[in-house]
Parts: sequence; structure tokens; C-alpha cells
Amino acid sequence: MKKITLLLLIFAFCNTYAQQLTTEEIASEALNENRLVTIKLPSSYERSKDKKYPLLVLLDGDYLLDPFAGVLSYTSYWDDLPEVIIVAISQPDRDMDCEWESESGLPQEKGEKFFDFIGREVVPMMEKKYRVSPFKIIAGHDVTAGFANFFLYKDDPLFNAYIMMSPVLPAEMETRVPARFKAIDKPIFYYLATADGDVGRLKNKIKVMDENIKAVTETKFRYLFDEFIGESHYSLVPNAIPSALYHIFSSYQPITSDEFQKLAAQTSGYVQYLEDKYDMIERDLGVKMTVRLNDFKAIEAAIMKNGAFGEFKDLASVARKNYPKTIIGEYYEALFYEHTGNIKKAIKVYNNSFNFEEIGGITKDYMLEKAESLKSEM
Repeated sequence: MKKITLLLLIFAFCNTYAQQLTTEEIASEALNENRLVTIKLPSSYERSKDKKYPLLVLLDGDYLLDPFAGVLSYTSYWDDLPEVIIVAISQPDRDMDCEWESESGLPQEKGEKFFDFIGREVVPMMEKKYRVSPFKIIAGHDVTAGFANFFLYKDDPLFNAYIMMSPVLPAEMETRVPARFKAIDKPIFYYLATADGDVGRLKNKIKVMDENIKAVTETKFRYLFDEFIGESHYSLVPNAIPSALYHIFSSYQPITSDEFQKLAAQTSGYVQYLEDKYDMIERDLGVKMTVRLNDFKAIEAAIMKNGAFGEFKDLASVARKNYPKTIIGEYYEALFYEHTGNIKKAIKVYNNSFNFEEIGGITKDYMLEKAESLKSEM
């Protein structure tokens, strides 16, 4: 899943136009002009009226919207990454938007206005009009990637995650950003990418910045650096996008085979692991979600493998909380009684499943057959 080719990305995006895509013109007080933004809502937006979504702000939106939307459309279809709301900012003159002073390395004139436009107009507008979760991402390429780093200079950065693809770095940014990571007291996801065929003057500073970031210890930031072999300043972009998104949303993914092997090596704590995983998704990513059925099955397998049958009671509680009208809570409670020796109680719970809806291959017939089987063994 993590190695998504450019061909697959383009193919996936062919379906995005069927989803909600709108263009709005913002009368910006900061810029003293009208500016176009394109908004792409998730395919589930109209169906899931209470659901909130992370916000992805794309600089260079004129050409970054397509590849980002393609990757997110494909990966969210398989529930590998969450759905997000995208707002792509049109930048007819990106160099003026991202203007900074050469010696100080700080925004100036139009750059200061564009900074305010993003923070005081675009993001608040999105939060007011759409169901945006607290988790916000900003992404850019080249000069816009360097500019996006300015949001890290604030005491309380507006964005939780930063995708920097071959950034043009203003003066001292290769030392200032690592220094900010030492001071910021909240989790920050940071992705930085270059390529062996990248522009030399850019790549050299990026590599210095990478070394400085890796030297930072005891902070809450989560960092990934990629140097793509055989790619250029431009061709690194479709490679960097899925790598960055999988880095940022790593906790969102279902329990993987590697994750299961580590979990199964433990002697206990399987249900707590499951609860902590979904608590972390909500805390770090602002995504509140129902526990996946496949993740329930992974925890069930770990419990069975290690004979930690007492944990089925706790798993039944989690199941009922997530799927209150279904049979799954009864299933795990019955397993608890069956494997801890209370066969009469297990039979009763298996039979009680008739009052609940079937789910995930757990049928009423199966539960009743289990009850009959246990009766024959008594």
C-alpha cells in the first residue's frame, strides 16, 4: 500500500471529479484582492452529517490539488488513510505571495499579507463553513514549502502537520526550524523531501536542515526525511505525497501484520492496546472513529494465541460501545465464559444473541450452533 506509483495516483484521481469539488472567490482584506480557492470535500461528507474531517491546506494549489486528491481518494477508499477536506489556494504569482526579506529570512510586504490571508481568512472560513476537525495540515513545494515553515515560528503553530517538498529555504531556516521543534510543546508532524536530482543549491540546505532536525532530542515532533533516488525537483512530488501522508496518518491505519506480531508477543494488555490506538487517533488526528471489525479480530486472535481469555470480557465492553445493536458484544462475552469454564453462562449468552443484529460474519445461526455444541459437551 505504501508504494503508490504515479500511474496509480493518476488513475485514482480520475474518480475525484465525481466527488464534491467547488471553487470559491474570497474577497481578501489582507491581500486587498480577490483570491480563488478550490475546495474538495470527502465523498462521505453529505452522508456523515456529524463527522468532522482533518483540513489540508495546499499552497501551489493550481498543480498540487490533483496529485494529493488522487492519493487521498484511493487510500481512503480502502480505509488506509482518513478522508480529509482539502482547500487548494490558487497562486498566479507564487513568488510575490511568498516574498521574504533576503537577510532576515522573514516574510515581508506581500508575503506578510499572504501569511495573514492563510491564517486569518482561509482557515477560519473553512472552519466556519465546513466540519473541520482540530487537526490541520499545510503542504507546499519549492518556494511555497519554504514559506509554509513560517507558521512554525509562532508560539502556538496553526498547523499540526507540515509537508515540505524540496523547499526553498530563507536565511537561517535550516537552524530556526530545528530550534522551534525544541520549544513547541505539542505534537507536530513534519515531512521533508529532496531527491538526488534536485536543484543543488536547494538540496544542500535541505540536507543541512535534515541533519539539524535529527540532532534534536526529547521533543514531541514526529519527523520523516526522504531523499528519492532517480528523481528530480519536480518528479519527487508524486513520490513524496503518499510517503508524507502515510507518515502523518500512521496511527490511523488498521492493525498491520507487523503490528500484530509485536502485539501477540505480549502476554497481556491487548484490549488496552486497542483502546489506546483509537484514543491516539482521536487525540492526535482529530478523527473520532468506530473501531474497525478487522482490528477486533486481530485482538481476538492475540487473546486466543496467548490464552489471555479474561480479556474477552473487556473486549465485549468495547464491542458493545462501538456496535451497540449488533451481536459482537455477545460473541466476546460468550467466549469469555466459554474459555474461563462457566459453560452454562456461555450457553445463555450465545442464545441471547438472537436479539441482536448480525455483523462481520458473526451470525445468529453460528451463535446458536455454538450454544448447542456446548450443551452436547456438558
